Amino acid sequence: MQSNSYSADGEMPMTETETEKEKELPCEDIPVSADRIVNTGSIISDNGEYIIQCMTIIGQIEGHYMLSPRNKTTKYEHIIPQLIAAEQSTEIEGLLVILHTAGGDVEAGLAIAEMMAGMKKPVVSLVLGGGHSIGVPIAVAAKKSFIAKSASMTIHPVRMSGTMLGVPQAFDYFQRMQQRITDFVTAHSRMTAERYNQLALNTGELIMDIGTVLDGTAAVKEGLINNIGTLRDAVKALYRMIDKVRSSERSS
Repeated sequence: MQSNSYSADGEMPMTETETEKEKELPCEDIPVSADRIVNTGSIISDNGEYIIQCMTIIGQIEGHYMLSPRNKTTKYEHIIPQLIAAEQSTEIEGLLVILHTAGGDVEAGLAIAEMMAGMKKPVVSLVLGGGHSIGVPIAVAAKKSFIAKSASMTIHPVRMSGTMLGVPQAFDYFQRMQQRITDFVTAHSRMTAERYNQLALNTGELIMDIGTVLDGTAAVKEGLINNIGTLRDAVKALYRMIDKVRSSERSS
């Protein structure tokens, strides 16, 4: 897989000519960068009244090891700089995160989730298709979360591939890692730790695994996600949150 160097906001570095050309344009006239969409799955959208950044979490979340080029992946080293840039930007007013992920690296996923949860700016997430495994903490990390009625989320225990020593210390490590995920999810949703563990350890639903698959309606009913919704609902919620921030800043 070819590696590219990225600037602080996650875009491919621009030439001097491109930089000067962009400086001459007002914000609303800056064209959407095709490189930005292809390489990071992120765009900045300006409808004339609100400036938001749309970020996608798709495929498998890649950690310290590169996955096969045949896999759709989200690289945490791309996402984290974008989150920092969005938080520090004086123009971007909110962040919309679109999830369609099978999960992936636990620590990379938790790192992304912690970054999102720690942002001051409004953040809204929308699960489309699936927000499975470590995608669950990322979805609930937003200040407001939505899920499409046709989407689903899988809750299951931590799994590890490759060689593992069959010693008590290894199982203790698994338990502590699982506890980190449980603590984060329950702290950022209305689901209790007891219910989360009950769903994760369910042996009566998945044929080749343990865990539970929740469709959109069930995810909301269980308190995992705030609302059933579409892109329109998620964007409207983000606009309302931005309006509250603007109102608060004007009154202070």
